[in-house]
Amino acid sequence: MKKLTLFVPVICIGLILGCDSLNSSNPDTSSKETNKHENNKDDKEFAYVTEHFADLKILRYQIPGFDELTKKQKELCYYLYEAALAGRDIIWDQNYKHNLYIRRTLEAIVNTYSGDKNSEDYHKFSVFTKRVWFSNGIHHHYSNNKIVPEFTEDYFALLVKKSDKKELPLQRGESVQDLISKITNILYNPDVAPKKVNLNPEDDLVASSATNFYEDVAQKEVESFYKTKINSDDKTPISHGLNSKVTKRNGKIIEQVWKVGGMYTEAIEKIVYWLELAITVAENEQQKLAFEKLVEYYKTGDLKKFDEYSIAWVNDINSTVDVINGFIEVYGDPLGYKGSFESVVSIKDMEATKRIEAIGKEAQWFEDNSSIMANHKKENVTGISAKVITVVVESGDASPSTPIGINLPNANWS
Repeated sequence: MKKLTLFVPVICIGLILGCDSLNSSNPDTSSKETNKHENNKDDKEFAYVTEHFADLKILRYQIPGFDELTKKQKELCYYLYEAALAGRDIIWDQNYKHNLYIRRTLEAIVNTYSGDKNSEDYHKFSVFTKRVWFSNGIHHHYSNNKIVPEFTEDYFALLVKKSDKKELPLQRGESVQDLISKITNILYNPDVAPKKVNLNPEDDLVASSATNFYEDVAQKEVESFYKTKINSDDKTPISHGLNSKVTKRNGKIIEQVWKVGGMYTEAIEKIVYWLELAITVAENEQQKLAFEKLVEYYKTGDLKKFDEYSIAWVNDINSTVDVINGFIEVYGDPLGYKGSFESVVSIKDMEATKRIEAIGKEAQWFEDNSSIMANHKKENVTGISAKVITVVVESGDASPSTPIGINLPNANWS
């Protein structure tokens, strides 16, 4: 059984680090802050549109119902909020192995560049940087194509050279010029990481996709690797490969599991820390059980534990505060094995949920009065079981471009 959660996003879906630095220094024309044309002129009205650049509008929302939460529920929201943010860098690395290196360079420029921030070139840089922030990397969040800078390679070099060297993510033994050359090749060379997810069946989907789920392996090798793990007699199989990167060690294919003590351990340890605090203020025993199973999963990397967590989460139908946290959707993997990190913390929208329930109760009426042929109509129809939520925070693959909904468990047998 799956539980469907419909999202009503209510926090800034375009919260991008460093936005104020760019806006204050660059009054560009295509990047519009909140303005009288897109928001009500009355200052008492809430301003929903905060910025517009490239093909994006950045919106923010209120959180109706939050003030009605108890002190304990608000405390729970805070712990889950922190757990969500703790995994932020994971999605950047999953999307492309050099994303964090590039992001930290861009942020160093934003924060410390000593040159002219009112020039047309700097405006182009600011738009590019915001697009990278929004997409959690250098590939467009929908098209998967690499975002190409509209400023020149020489200008990028100038930006780096006029920024504080101490803030640049220099690797051991790496010079500023080395960093410039490396990032220039990534950003400007059309043959380097042109597409995050390539689904062209004529290509090796692993080799031709920039996602960081595989390294030094080919598509056929990965498919053969997982084929040996599948038990056709298992009616509730685990989602093989959901929480790992596949690579080679000494010529042998291995999985680097995302767990405490494994890959991404620093971030996952922080997630676990906040989840364990959440356990202490859980609203009820079922929610507490779900949190405990999620912690077990993160500590062990055992995908059976993830299924147990998912089932416990499905059975929690009474909590007001809710969370999704983990490696769930597999759209970022061209082979459909690997889950991208995401988290959504929410509170139940009581009024909207009542409307959904009212529609669900009338499922038989809708069936009886539908325009389909009589022999296709069902005699006993059961309505959907769903709730509408107000989002408190989203992170990872769920942010800042919010999903419509998430299914758990995300397995074929559920």
